[in-house]
Amino acid sequence: MIKYLRLRGLAVLALATLPLLGGTIPAGALGTPAPAPAGEASAGAARVAGPLSLADAVASLPIAAEHRDGYDRSLYRHWNRGLDLTDGCNTRAEVILSEAVVAPQVASGCKLIGGEWYSYYDGVTVTSASALDVDHIVPLAEVHDSGGYAWNAGRREAYANDQGSPLTLVAVTAKSNRSKADKDPFEWLPPLADVHCRYAAEWVSTKLRWSLAADPAEAGALAGIAQGCPTTTVEYEPAA
Repeated sequence: MIKYLRLRGLAVLALATLPLLGGTIPAGALGTPAPAPAGEASAGAARVAGPLSLADAVASLPIAAEHRDGYDRSLYRHWNRGLDLTDGCNTRAEVILSEAVVAPQVASGCKLIGGEWYSYYDGVTVTSASALDVDHIVPLAEVHDSGGYAWNAGRREAYANDQGSPLTLVAVTAKSNRSKADKDPFEWLPPLADVHCRYAAEWVSTKLRWSLAADPAEAGALAGIAQGCPTTTVEYEPAA
């Protein structure tokens, strides 16, 4: 599996740099392969698809009407024990730790003391972990609408706690996350216009990673954003 160094804002990855306005956007490991017109990794290596231009990545998304029937947030069991079963931290806390610009102290029970984070949605620096939300870049309700309604419980939990990609989960201010709620890019974009290319690429990468569809309005909005992001590219590793 690709090993990532997660640090949003400064955006350090083991294999690529995650830019604000352009460059390569990678994604991690877990689901059914989505279309991959550009180079695949060799046998035995991580199955990374791409790089694709953002416009081509948007065009690779299946188009389908949304299917909200039966959605309940509890179907997507999130904040499980995380990647390290010995650290006493759940997925949420592990993501917050991995994205710290200044590392906090970790007290008993995974209590985080001090530290500093950069919320790229709104450009706010945060100095208390309690002021952060961990956002699913593609919200759980949107996942359900876009194909998750057909998933079993294990796959839903795998998405909800996905740390195989550094893009699925992001630590941001609670205010920006709650403003976003379960909206797609047709309905909501980060307040900072300078990060719209990055946000769209992360959204599309995550949808391709998890073989999720886009509705027509969402796809149109993403295509419009892509026109202004000619240097932004997308890579993703299909989820198993």
